[in-house]
Amino acid sequence: MENTTRVWRLFFAVGLFAIAIQELINKDFVFVMLPAGFPVWMTNRLILDWIFSLPLAIACICIILEIKARPISLIIGGVLLLLVVLFQIPGQHMPKEPALWINPMKELVLSGGAFLVAGSLVRENKVSQLENFLEKLIPAGKYFFAITMVVFGYTHFLYKDFVVTLIPNWIPFHLFWTYFAGVALMAGGLAIIINIQRHLAASLLGIIIFIWFIILHIPRAMTDPHSGNGNEITSVFEALSFSGIAFLIGRKKVKN
Repeated sequence: MENTTRVWRLFFAVGLFAIAIQELINKDFVFVMLPAGFPVWMTNRLILDWIFSLPLAIACICIILEIKARPISLIIGGVLLLLVVLFQIPGQHMPKEPALWINPMKELVLSGGAFLVAGSLVRENKVSQLENFLEKLIPAGKYFFAITMVVFGYTHFLYKDFVVTLIPNWIPFHLFWTYFAGVALMAGGLAIIINIQRHLAASLLGIIIFIWFIILHIPRAMTDPHSGNGNEITSVFEALSFSGIAFLIGRKKVKN
């Protein structure tokens, strides 16, 4: 069990590490971290990008190598949650448009994933006050993920004409798979929220997202690696992290 848990932590950390490196290469934040053009006072985004992204990349390496991984994961979770509250939510210029909430909710999932990673690691006897405070958010991690899956499932119906274009041409019945994915995301998310076969639902979501990582996101990134500030590449590593988060929720035991 512990060996597989390390793999799921690796999925999460590698995905987040790659996003941090992408920000350093692009010399700007990806949309999942900060909304474009917001806040307006952040004129020199390059310096702030390095201040944020380089420590994030180092922190992910620490998680991979299991060097102070639990407190570092808690800090990552707290920082990402702050970015959602302080920047992503206020930066929504059209709050009634569901599509514009996708990136804030993705960042919320990454925040929850960091808390879940911390929850999968052994707690030390002596912890700092900050760690003691942040670890109270560990149980919220699964709900950050589950609520987002329900919303994303709903958007498969709301934006079906767009979603069908994401499905590879070699797969038949695009509309069917669009609806199937929407139902699967909503059902899995609801099962986690109300705790009905939570471990099974989370594991199935992990499998589904990992399949999308292989057959959907990687090919799209290879075809179009540059548009939208490398948005397709970001999606690859988001999917890898999300699958790891789902598998962590699917574990039978969680250490808090």
